[in-house]
Amino acid sequence: MRFRATIEHVPTFFRIVQAIEKLQRRFLIKFTEANMHIICNSDANEGGIQVWSQIKLDSIFTNYRIQSNANNEITMVLPSEALLAALKSASSSSPTSSFETEEVVMRLAKKNDQALLSFEISGLTRVGRKVRVAHDVKIEVMKPGDVEKLSEPLCPEPDVHILLPPLQKLRTIVERLRPMSDILAVRANNNKCLQLSIHTEGVKVETEWKDCVNPKTQEDNPDQPPEEARNPEELFTVLVSIRSFLKFLNSHVVSTTTIACICQHHCMILYVYIGDVADAGGVLTFYIPAIIDDEGR
Repeated sequence: MRFRATIEHVPTFFRIVQAIEKLQRRFLIKFTEANMHIICNSDANEGGIQVWSQIKLDSIFTNYRIQSNANNEITMVLPSEALLAALKSASSSSPTSSFETEEVVMRLAKKNDQALLSFEISGLTRVGRKVRVAHDVKIEVMKPGDVEKLSEPLCPEPDVHILLPPLQKLRTIVERLRPMSDILAVRANNNKCLQLSIHTEGVKVETEWKDCVNPKTQEDNPDQPPEEARNPEELFTVLVSIRSFLKFLNSHVVSTTTIACICQHHCMILYVYIGDVADAGGVLTFYIPAIIDDEGR
């Protein structure tokens, strides 16, 4: 089993892990010949959020080599905080960095029978001296049989797709709502309307956007007769944990475009694109389960 790659775009990799780190202390990375997949399953985090991502290798790596008996795929479990620390050390833009990074090589290694993801960082100090720094992140390489058991959540066809406002702005609003309620209602229709609201015995707050975009999907049928088409003004609702939604909003550090899909009363699916949608370097897919509330909000 062999794995080695040069991290060409350290800031991008850092922001992706930063978006995940607040969600789960240990997560999975699956390396294949074509993509890197970052996975957080609901078994290991509070709130049942899952993340299934697919990131193009050339958006982050060069000199990428992988070899294994499992179709040249390697899946590992590793601590998000330790990986974030290694990438922060490799980033020249880090305020604590005392040198300019020239090359970062990531490889699979082993020390004392402990599997490691080893980072070898080469750079130059401000006075032109060469410096080399090494970081080892302890990992657990998963068996192929266990990897086969991993599967994305099964969800019904979404009732509505809508382009979200900038996640940083949403985060500011939701953080203000957090002290007032544990449950957030997210509503959207097929006429560019998005609503976020809370409703308790003591308070009711609603924020609305009326000029969002409803992106076309592969499922849209242009030949559908008008009488069978849904009313574009009909709002579809999902209730989610505010805490879970705030964890998702940490992905504002990497997001350029985010599409939300509401499966009414079932779940919310969020596609966070890395780069422009037309030429995205990858996408992080978040699944947030619905909260069943008998009172309806």
